[in-house]
Amino acid sequence: MAETPAGGILGNASCRDQPCVEISLPQGDRVCIALHGAHVLSWQTADGKEQLYLSSAAKFDGVSPIRGGVPVCFPQFNQRTLGGQPLPKHGFARTQPWTVLAIEQTDTRAQACLQLCSNDTTRAIWPHEFAAILTVQLDPGHLHVSFEVQNTGPQSWLFALALHTYLQVDDISQTCLQGLQGLAYWDAVENLTQPDIRQTQPLDGAAGALAFKAETDRVYEGVHRKADATLQLQHAGATLQISQSPNLSEIVVWNPGAALCASIEDLPNDGYRHMLCVEAACINSPVRLAAGQRWSGWQALEVRPAISTV
Repeated sequence: MAETPAGGILGNASCRDQPCVEISLPQGDRVCIALHGAHVLSWQTADGKEQLYLSSAAKFDGVSPIRGGVPVCFPQFNQRTLGGQPLPKHGFARTQPWTVLAIEQTDTRAQACLQLCSNDTTRAIWPHEFAAILTVQLDPGHLHVSFEVQNTGPQSWLFALALHTYLQVDDISQTCLQGLQGLAYWDAVENLTQPDIRQTQPLDGAAGALAFKAETDRVYEGVHRKADATLQLQHAGATLQISQSPNLSEIVVWNPGAALCASIEDLPNDGYRHMLCVEAACINSPVRLAAGQRWSGWQALEVRPAISTV
């Protein structure tokens, strides 16, 4: 393993033999990021607890998407087209090789910046010029992931984005997500072929908290209009606080449930029990970026004392 001048480690064995960057704090907090997709694979807090879910069946072949961690879905979410030819599912950023721009570490903060620029491979998929930077910032008990993109070409283009975060939970049946109350959502399990149908998350406490007893696939919208858009993921006596930038106006919540999980090749059959995706996204209204313009959005995760039991 070679150490970069900034203190990051490349080729870390804990990243399953993939070229990676690892940043850490003296307290013990640690993050591992694969250069394949600028994919955050692991976030461990100072107590040694893993906060992200990474599938034991994930493919690490340098070509396939990696199941778990924080995939970057850009410039397309799922298989929703943006007016042109369909792109690979969730776009191409999560399967491209990124380069390390900078690594900075102090006693209280560590940060890694990775970059992906348009090239012959991306142009063959999506004929636009861009420069994207993923910045991963680690503070004690806190992870901040931001995505910035600039249009480096002469014409405007549309993009969608999701930070497809897989969170680790002890038992999904004993997990709930607070903070979605009052938000409208599309339920892709109940209304897959009718994406215009909206339901509303109840406002009252017990019914308003989202629990997980079966497959869940929802896109919550209007997050930026909520006075407090902070979510609390509660499980096994622990609370994870989740927030995002106002320009990421949607939250995708996904758990495959037992039946779907069993059909997903790169998930173990019981994988659904230990994961929940809570994704900061802008997908219902894609962003148009003019020539020369920049755009950035972020998601932040913070471990907090438990506020209640489920």
